[in-house]
Amino acid sequence: MLDTSSRLLALLALMQSRPEWPGSELAERLHVSGRTIRNDIERLRGLGYPVEATRGPAGYYRLGAGAKLPPLLLDDEEAVAVAVGLRAGRGVAGIEDSAARALSKLEQVLPHRLRRQVSALRAAVSEGPGNTGSNVADPVVDAAVLATIAAAVRDTELLRFDYTAPARDDDAPLRNDASAPFGDWPVLVEPYRLVSWQRYWYLVARGAETGAWHTYRVDWITLRMPTGRRFAPVPLPGGDYLSFVLRDVAVAGWRVHARITVRAPAQDVLARINPAVGVVEAVDESTSVLVTGADSLEMLAVYVGMLGLDFQVTEPPELVEHIRTLGSRYARAVE
Repeated sequence: MLDTSSRLLALLALMQSRPEWPGSELAERLHVSGRTIRNDIERLRGLGYPVEATRGPAGYYRLGAGAKLPPLLLDDEEAVAVAVGLRAGRGVAGIEDSAARALSKLEQVLPHRLRRQVSALRAAVSEGPGNTGSNVADPVVDAAVLATIAAAVRDTELLRFDYTAPARDDDAPLRNDASAPFGDWPVLVEPYRLVSWQRYWYLVARGAETGAWHTYRVDWITLRMPTGRRFAPVPLPGGDYLSFVLRDVAVAGWRVHARITVRAPAQDVLARINPAVGVVEAVDESTSVLVTGADSLEMLAVYVGMLGLDFQVTEPPELVEHIRTLGSRYARAVE
């Protein structure tokens, strides 16, 4: 005689082996009464597995759509953890397709309540370029925080949280929002997208009161009580959440910034740069703009020169003058 948990798994396995099962045959296979089978069917329904039933002498039980795979019983935290892990796996060379298939199968086999939560996380997340191979430990991100933010994105619900953005050793600003003080400060935003990039998770959101778009590090977020307040979504200018995060995060960490006109199509420029150090904007079929920066004029000038493409620099003035000086120096070197 199997215990209840083992019997439920055995019952699921039997029902997945063929489309329809009379209750009497299930009872015979599991060595239990018809009443026990009826009770176990109700338990399965309570767990979220769709079981259809027809009554009468020719009646039978049948698993509904979404229950063709072997049973997978996960609690809320486990389901979110697996979904997050599979999304991260899609950014690892060699297993992208496998991780994508596994995530799709996971969503099919989960009960509706958990499937909805995982689907919200999947729909709310974008992925940036792959890791740079740094040995620095990944920031700790609470899976429950990711799930809550994803649900707020899905439900277009205002999100309130405390945001702790510590200053760097050199006191350089970490974000391009000069009005935002460091330390804990309450934020009320319209959440739109989660982006995973360079070992970090970011939230793209719009200020509920200011209407300004910002990027927030998720590991610096401490959620407050749910607001329960809905908002009317507003399109992100340009519509590209990933590019917005790349630009916003990179700009916040640069000491020198530049917009450089490159005499080449955007795809040619993209093929020559590391996505972590620049964002390319197409102007026309033969011209693009590279938004980039560095810690010094010297580093930025060298980086731009290594593009191997014709370009024009108009700002900042200090960079223009530095490149003019370099041009003269190089010209004298080959006189």
